Amino acid sequence: MFTNMRIPAATAAAGAVLALVAGCGGAGSGSTGPDMAGMSSSAPAATTASASPAAAFNDADVMFAQMMIPHHQQAVEMADLAGTRAADKEVKELAAKIKAAQDPEIQTMKGWLTAWGKPMPSEGMDHGMGHDMPGMMSEDDMKKLEAAKGGAFDRQFAELMIAHHNGAIEMARTEQAQGSNAEAKELAKTIETAQQAEVAQLREILDRL
Repeated sequence: MFTNMRIPAATAAAGAVLALVAGCGGAGSGSTGPDMAGMSSSAPAATTASASPAAAFNDADVMFAQMMIPHHQQAVEMADLAGTRAADKEVKELAAKIKAAQDPEIQTMKGWLTAWGKPMPSEGMDHGMGHDMPGMMSEDDMKKLEAAKGGAFDRQFAELMIAHHNGAIEMARTEQAQGSNAEAKELAKTIETAQQAEVAQLREILDRL
């Protein structure tokens, strides 16, 4: 008797649980399902996009990175020469500072191009493009700098780096005005501010050399 009473009770309880589960499943299929679909097609996509390096970028951002990378690389090359050729202590210190700042920026911009699926400056680009970059030194300029030593090097370095920095400042301002990627525009602002200060310092160095 007790056994017969328990079976219907257990069956009823199981039925209630099944009904509850089914009810939850129905709600999930009817309401949560579409909500999840809506979220996956809109909200998460927007969130992912804003957090991704590839989120928002335009042609100006790509051009900024593709041009600033070789521009920075040349500045680093010039700074390297100062280590063994400069006579002025302040020139050597400033050259080391320039290299320390621009090396990491080069890697950052290379990372952007990779994330954006865009070619590095050396890939599929016009070899003469460097001549169109503001402030970029010619091969002749670089050879003359390499050949100079002591005070002559210090003066050439200061003069060439002022022109080089002014070119970078121009490119940075263009990026801030025309770019759409927040990180790229922020780096452009940093470059403008830092290099304006270095130009002022280089001019003071020239005045006393």
